[in-house]
Amino acid sequence: MSLPLTETDTLPPAGPEWRISDQPVPYPDAVAAMEDRVAAIRAGTAPELVWLLEHPPLYTAGTSAKAEDLLDHGRFPVFQTGRGGQYTYHGPGQRVAYVMLDLVKRGPDVHRYVTNLEEWIIRTLALFNIRGERRCGRVGIWVDKQPYGGLPGQEDKIGAIGVRVRRGVTFHGISLNVDPDLSHFGGIVPCGITQFGVTSMHALGHLASLHEVDAAMRDAWDGVFETPGSAVDACIR
Repeated sequence: MSLPLTETDTLPPAGPEWRISDQPVPYPDAVAAMEDRVAAIRAGTAPELVWLLEHPPLYTAGTSAKAEDLLDHGRFPVFQTGRGGQYTYHGPGQRVAYVMLDLVKRGPDVHRYVTNLEEWIIRTLALFNIRGERRCGRVGIWVDKQPYGGLPGQEDKIGAIGVRVRRGVTFHGISLNVDPDLSHFGGIVPCGITQFGVTSMHALGHLASLHEVDAAMRDAWDGVFETPGSAVDACIR
């Protein structure tokens, strides 16, 4: 299956190929393309890949999803997926990054890989003067809302992570809320967490375009994934 792309280029030999799709990609098409690429990476016939895209509005259920966390069964299509995690929303205005890396070559520590994904989001947000943070016991990246007029202790999720590894090759990846319709998260309990909400870069007053976010993700990548020992695995309790 060919990927619907408008841009394709390759970083220096140490880095993966990067691709950007300019139109929302149907979820089944994306999964099939990832499956094909993962097999090719493992066979040594294709390079690693970071694929940046949007999806049409939809919900996905990870391997830990609970049926009761799907609140609106008819709102958007729901896809069962093999990634870790629970229910999440994807839609226009959200940058999804599917990351296909060879951990056999890079190092088989999956926990470290997830830490690097978190760090990648944090450093990307920092380029827009947004402080993204880890929280112990809560996967993803969070924003303290108090500096934005929220109450003390109010936190919203801005970046989600859900990964799968097959024969040492990663797929699925992250999503970063740039300017999605946040009301669409109301059809699920996002990631099974009821006491905190979701936010976006635009909701925080940072009116970046997807193109600008893509450029920031490129800028942040090398310092995390191509620089050994760069990420710090520290969460706030």
